[in-house]
Amino acid sequence: MNVRRLIPTAALAASVALGATALTACSGASAAGGGKDGKLDVMASFYPMQFLAEQIGKDHVKVSTLTKPGVEPHDLEITPKQTAQLGEADVVLYLKTLQPAVDKAVAQSGVKNVVDAGTLTDLEVHGASGHDHAHEGEGEAGHDHGHDEGGKDPHVWLDPAKYAQIAKGVGAALEKSDPDHGADYRKNTDELVSKLTALDTEFKDGLRNTASKTFITTHSAFGYLAERYGLDQEGISGVDPESEPSPARMKELQALAKQENVSTVFFETLASDKTAKSLATDTGLKTDVLDPLEGITDKSQGADYFEVMRSNLKNLQKALGAN
Repeated sequence: MNVRRLIPTAALAASVALGATALTACSGASAAGGGKDGKLDVMASFYPMQFLAEQIGKDHVKVSTLTKPGVEPHDLEITPKQTAQLGEADVVLYLKTLQPAVDKAVAQSGVKNVVDAGTLTDLEVHGASGHDHAHEGEGEAGHDHGHDEGGKDPHVWLDPAKYAQIAKGVGAALEKSDPDHGADYRKNTDELVSKLTALDTEFKDGLRNTASKTFITTHSAFGYLAERYGLDQEGISGVDPESEPSPARMKELQALAKQENVSTVFFETLASDKTAKSLATDTGLKTDVLDPLEGITDKSQGADYFEVMRSNLKNLQKALGAN
């Protein structure tokens, strides 16, 4: 228990957890968050959760993230120090099944006010033409995320409409934890949702007329995006960006590329581009970046979620022959 000083009445109100579970006064807003600034201390599991907390919380929150820039989120390992920090946070935002290490640490931390983004929208099962789950059963190394949840795809933030639903839930959670600033959280949520709605329209309009509907990517993270905008995702190696595809799968993709008029093989910034480049060489295709936005680094094609998503849209338009 982390009692650093007496907590003012306003902060006691902030310590009511989601689901009517009362937080103890010792983890209220002013005991955490450095003790002096009175900000709501939010711990995000990785970049898409961090971005929501920062955009909605603005000056009222202090946001930390478990996944540092440049770390592939699926590979994250949690230190005992980070588990302890989780226990001191006022609110934890994460996406269950995406990062098994985070799921475990959240369970161990005993933190009361936990928001699982997967419960704020509908998760679906996606297959890259049945190949998304070809690597099931590989255990931790195979990142069979979500297979305990029936193989549901966790990459919801790549669909702006679903990300907007999550934003609304996160806004409500911050308001519940810090009712004194509720009006600001609501205003910031509305602003973010309208920006995401505009982005959704840009994608709809930008991908409406394309010469091809099929794109090939190393990391099958784009099932929601493909479904939203009427495209077909073909993953080289399923949900794990690092796993090696079988020779049979490579052969199948070569045939598919010819048949579907595919021009480009996409890879991402946080994982190796080796398989994308070898497939492209074998088939005479180009390579380009399609970023699953699991983290922002200096290699990212943009400084935040919106900039990188717009780069993704441009790269898709170019690869699919949009007019």
